[in-house]
Amino acid sequence: MSIAAETAGVGAEGDRARFSDLYADVESYYSARVAKYGATPRGVDWSCQATQDLRFVQLLKLCDFSAPFSLNDIGCGYGALCAYLARRHPQAEIDYLGIDLSLAMISRARRRFSAPGRRFKVGKGSLRRATYSVASGIMNVDVGGCRRSWEAFVAGMLADLRRASLRGFSVNFVTGGTEGTAAADASPVQLYCTSPEPWIDYCERELGCTVETIDGYGLNEVTLLARCRDC
Repeated sequence: MSIAAETAGVGAEGDRARFSDLYADVESYYSARVAKYGATPRGVDWSCQATQDLRFVQLLKLCDFSAPFSLNDIGCGYGALCAYLARRHPQAEIDYLGIDLSLAMISRARRRFSAPGRRFKVGKGSLRRATYSVASGIMNVDVGGCRRSWEAFVAGMLADLRRASLRGFSVNFVTGGTEGTAAADASPVQLYCTSPEPWIDYCERELGCTVETIDGYGLNEVTLLARCRDC
């Protein structure tokens, strides 16, 4: 059975309740990580800033920096992408909104990066439609439950990203290995490793996108750039 068939209807507001325990577990897990490691890559389960930034490079290949745009950063953590944009694209006009389940994360992001054009809020997703949406790592750490439940959860997150995006969205998936996430001293979790093909098919058939894949950048993962066909 395809992912689309197993997750039909996932992502609508009425379906959020079925994932309430998963959302709570994700929030608890990452709040504990940032409490232990602070506003650092380890605090969001990455091994170092270099690999964290390398992921941002791939995700942002979706964006056209030659014109102003709005950006939803879903699972923004302590605001690392906001800091990266300020370093690497200081002249870009970006209306940035960071969203995260964890109040502990959002509190740190607000203290460090709040400014005109930079906002942060606690939530499961964005209520606004931005030009683009990105999500780094939020599909990868399965906090519990069976694989089928987590894949339904992932499908819902992808559907939410599609609804929140005018031109497209980008995400990454672990394809194997353990580099950069779910550190050995983390709470009991498992990596969700997958081939990209089922999710490419889901984004194309169910979400109305064309999908470009990026791999071979030195990490055991793949980045999907999903562009909306109706933009």
